[in-house]
Amino acid sequence: MSVDQKMDSSRRTLLVATSAAGGVAAVATAVPFVASLTPSERAKAAGAPVEADVSKLAPGEMMTVEWRGKPVWIIRRTPEMLASLEATDPLVADPESKKPMQPDYAQNKHRSIKPEYLVTIGICTHLGCSPTEKFRTGAESGLGADWKGGFICPCHGSLFDLSGRVYSSMPAPDNLEIPPHKYLADTMILIGEDDKA
Repeated sequence: MSVDQKMDSSRRTLLVATSAAGGVAAVATAVPFVASLTPSERAKAAGAPVEADVSKLAPGEMMTVEWRGKPVWIIRRTPEMLASLEATDPLVADPESKKPMQPDYAQNKHRSIKPEYLVTIGICTHLGCSPTEKFRTGAESGLGADWKGGFICPCHGSLFDLSGRVYSSMPAPDNLEIPPHKYLADTMILIGEDDKA
């Protein structure tokens, strides 16, 4: 083998090694760039439906999940809580939930698919404050002996019953909003999507 052939072989090896290294570097640079173009997990969660497992939610308890940057309350109502809705019917502004603050399947006294579970957005319809739960009833609640349980907005005093229906003559004009949702299983709720969408 001549000296020229040895040199061509060396150049060829160097050219192949350099090309391979350049290709690896290009891929290593492109992967993070392409990954940066896909939405982050947080961005996906902000608009995507959210699953809520209510299997550990005891009767009378409430849990909060976030959907589209809003707090969504899930309350597992006791038989007593459900019975209180009869007493609040004459006190609330929209007892039959006729205003469009909920999907058709929640346009009922319970404002829910299953009466036991209330799924509602925890934002007051007045100025967007977040009401607080007042599940204790009567004088123990601090809201008077006739209080049946529900929510109070600390900003301007709007009261809501245990279905999120606003009491009459309150600053809030409407009931709490019910988001689209459906049951994936008995104790798994998908918030942000329903079969009607």
